[in-house]
Amino acid sequence: MTTSEDKPFIPYQNPTYEGKALLQRAEEFYQFMNRRRSLRMFSSKPVPKEVIQNIIMTASSAPSGAHKQPWTFCAISSPDVKAKIRQAAEEEEYINYHGRMSDTWLDDLKVFGTDEHKPFLEIAPWLIVVCKRAYEEEQGEKKNNYYVTESVGIATGFLLTAIHHAGLVALTHTPSPMNFLNKVLNRPANERPFLLIPVGYPADNAKVPDIQRKPPEDVIVYYE
Repeated sequence: MTTSEDKPFIPYQNPTYEGKALLQRAEEFYQFMNRRRSLRMFSSKPVPKEVIQNIIMTASSAPSGAHKQPWTFCAISSPDVKAKIRQAAEEEEYINYHGRMSDTWLDDLKVFGTDEHKPFLEIAPWLIVVCKRAYEEEQGEKKNNYYVTESVGIATGFLLTAIHHAGLVALTHTPSPMNFLNKVLNRPANERPFLLIPVGYPADNAKVPDIQRKPPEDVIVYYE
């Protein structure tokens, strides 16, 4: 039987806080994150590759099932590749807006002013395609990953937080289906696109919908 004593462990090292400092840090971080917004109006202003790498590595620090880290982040700045992605995405989105989506869905989207046209896929300096890795191949043998969707979802949350912390903006874009990304990016069979996220600076005239987040009483149930 394997026990924790059979595996190497190291001391956990991270500062902790109490009292006023604890409350202040929690409040300040909430206020900071509550200013995060999804954006569709991007500037073409360049973002250094090193910044994108740090953002992605922050995402890759997320917890995952059995520490399998079942993700790949494709970071795209090539104008040619971005153009191909936009063309393929708009083809799928045209079908969505003209048949796939229900009337209720389309009505719910009106507040965002969206349609099948996605110019931000070329304007934003970077696109990050988050991919789920269903399994790994080692010496011709398939080895399953665990809680893949949950793990990649958490990592994406870290990614969006890191983007906001850097002073940049992003959009969680889901042109469903996204199989075209496997072809455009030549990804292996064990990867499935999860999200397509444009990243960059906001356009000078950027605006966002006037919508509100739910208050605490609508999202929290306390058992004390």
